[in-house]
Amino acid sequence: MSDQKNHFSRRQFLATTALGAMATATGAMSMPAVLRAQGSSVKIGVLQPVTGALSYSGTQGRLGAMMAIEDINKAGGVKALGGAKIEAVAGDAQSTPAGGTAEVEKMNSAGVACIVGGYASAICLATTQAAARYDLPYVVDVGVADQIVKRGLKNTFRFGPGFGVIANTALENLVKINDAAGKPAKTVMIVHEDSLFGSGLAKLLNAQLPGKGFQVLETIPHPTPTRDFNNVVLKIKANNPDIVIPANYYNEYVLLARTMQQQQVRPKGIYSVLGGAASSYKFVKEFPEAANGIMDCNHWFNPLNAKAMDVKKRVEAQGQFYTYEVYMNYSCVGLVADALERAGSADRAKLTAALAASTWGGHIMPYGPTKFVDGQNTGAAPCNTQVQGNDIKVILPSEFANGKAMFPMKA
Repeated sequence: MSDQKNHFSRRQFLATTALGAMATATGAMSMPAVLRAQGSSVKIGVLQPVTGALSYSGTQGRLGAMMAIEDINKAGGVKALGGAKIEAVAGDAQSTPAGGTAEVEKMNSAGVACIVGGYASAICLATTQAAARYDLPYVVDVGVADQIVKRGLKNTFRFGPGFGVIANTALENLVKINDAAGKPAKTVMIVHEDSLFGSGLAKLLNAQLPGKGFQVLETIPHPTPTRDFNNVVLKIKANNPDIVIPANYYNEYVLLARTMQQQQVRPKGIYSVLGGAASSYKFVKEFPEAANGIMDCNHWFNPLNAKAMDVKKRVEAQGQFYTYEVYMNYSCVGLVADALERAGSADRAKLTAALAASTWGGHIMPYGPTKFVDGQNTGAAPCNTQVQGNDIKVILPSEFANGKAMFPMKA
């Protein structure tokens, strides 16, 4: 009798459990998606080159993305998804396109809703293409080569301006600065790294500088990394240009500027276009004499924006420098969070559509409202900066400026 009772109880238990499971499943099916999302997370890929030649910039980019994720989660997560937290899936592109592509494959397998970052143009070209195979939305942070957004990839959104826009702005501002000083500069030399970024920019500058009244005396390419700029600086010294325009990544930029200082080569102006160190507090702090007076047309934060300055304080409190990689990636994650709110879903297709329709205006950079046309944020614009003393000032555009151009540079 006891055995029968136990046998019956076990069957009853199993039946009850089965019915309970069915009820739970039915309830889950009828439950609103927002409620089901409560307590869950949305995975976002944070892809940067944190080892290899571009590791400094990549590490800075990751810092900005992680700070934004922390801020969003502290503020309640993605409210349209029941307060779902953003979970970072960090990847290392190893400063190569192949390394970046391998990380995209891993992130896709991990189920990320979107990828942010890439930094270098060559990496971004490869990683956005890889992500497109999975209809995986990808927000490019820097990657200035315009081919990135000219291939018709519906998954690709570049937050910052490309080098077509940056080069045009840089040239217009160079003319303004030179005209305001009485046109002391007439000749130019260009020193650029030889990858997609530097070569493309040098081509644009060579095509447009003569029409702006500047003679290009020589254009000198170099690989990344380059450990010795003595011969390059000797050529600069021999040509004696009024302006030197460097276009290279951080390490090479610093070494070029320091070599020019050591050889006492001081043109009327060092005017960078996307200079890898020209708008860098790290460069200014470590090599103030080499940095002083250098102008740059580059990505920059809005010095008149309270939130931008608050983020700057927090970055510096960690013993880090507030570089463009930080605030661009901070902004990119904010853009994705806004798209998740509007999509009300982490579904890739819905998130892609939400990104394409972005009108986000929560900028800490001197941007207009975000509007994507063929994957390019048309609200993005560079600033002109100049190292003045131990600080970096915005000198153009005037509505964001906190300083005035000092040109020509003092010998």
